[in-house]
Amino acid sequence: KKSLLELVNMAKILSLFFMIISLLAFAPILCLSSKTNYNYSYLYPQIYDGSCPKAKEIVKSVVAKAVAKEARMAASLLRLHFHDCFVKGCDASVLLDSSGTLISEKLSNTNMNSARGFEVIDEIKSALEKECPQTVSCADILTLAARDSTVLAGGPSWEVPLGRRDARDASISGSNNCNNIPAQNNTFSAILTKFKLKGLDLVDFVTLSGSHTIGKARCTSFKQRLYNQSGKNLPDYTLDKKYAAQLSTKCPKFGGDQNLFFLDYVSPTKFDNNYYKNLLASKGLLNSDQILVTKIETSLELVKLYAKNNEIFFKQFAKSMVKLGNISPLMGHKGEIRKNCRKMN
Repeated sequence: KKSLLELVNMAKILSLFFMIISLLAFAPILCLSSKTNYNYSYLYPQIYDGSCPKAKEIVKSVVAKAVAKEARMAASLLRLHFHDCFVKGCDASVLLDSSGTLISEKLSNTNMNSARGFEVIDEIKSALEKECPQTVSCADILTLAARDSTVLAGGPSWEVPLGRRDARDASISGSNNCNNIPAQNNTFSAILTKFKLKGLDLVDFVTLSGSHTIGKARCTSFKQRLYNQSGKNLPDYTLDKKYAAQLSTKCPKFGGDQNLFFLDYVSPTKFDNNYYKNLLASKGLLNSDQILVTKIETSLELVKLYAKNNEIFFKQFAKSMVKLGNISPLMGHKGEIRKNCRKMN
């Protein structure tokens, strides 16, 4: 039989053993209480609650001021987030200026003379650097600005997962790559394939296209629909004739390429489901809009559903935007937290 002293010593050893096991088990939780976001390996909405509690408020305030000054800015910031995520993932690479051997994505065919909102992001970053230096990434700023822009235009809100880090490079070849960002003249299957390559599906494709309920497009983006859609000098038969005639007054066959037109002529600055109602009336501005009702039955049914029920559209848009923002983010020790969104540290 063991002596009382031996039993006491064994109890102490077991107690120490279980204490060590407990500490190991809770180590990840202790790590999460850190004030920096450098070591996170996943995204979650509260990541800046301790390190920069005013972060979301600052982003929203600057975006609100910019949208109040120019309503179109809401669409521009939403589009900027999309163009960032579809090239290399949501890593703020689209914000980098050319420097040394780095060629900016701003110079790509899809961004040149069309990507906007960089100054707004600069203002947000400047304010955040004063509040909490090198804490909030430019990639997270883009994601939050896209959400706030949607809300300010009258659209849905959603909780934004945070913790992205910024890329140390850009890819103009990726931005120009026809396999990445969808183009207005792509076929339905081509655009759907691009979405699927990013982990998005047909529902996301139809739903995120609804962001065209706000914003503008240049004449050059849809001119072929008015004059040479089939390559035989004929207009697009899927475009309402009266609507086409209205468009042609400011989008002539020759010239006027940079003239701007509302993507949703009914409620151009309000985020709502009129975009889908326009499609059903054959009044989608871009070819990539109208094909949602002319090519695939499943897509058509979704358009009908969203045109009938704004609430369902809003709920799905929020879900699809979260999926968009989760495309290949840099986390943990990857990338960096830029001091200036236009250049690497």
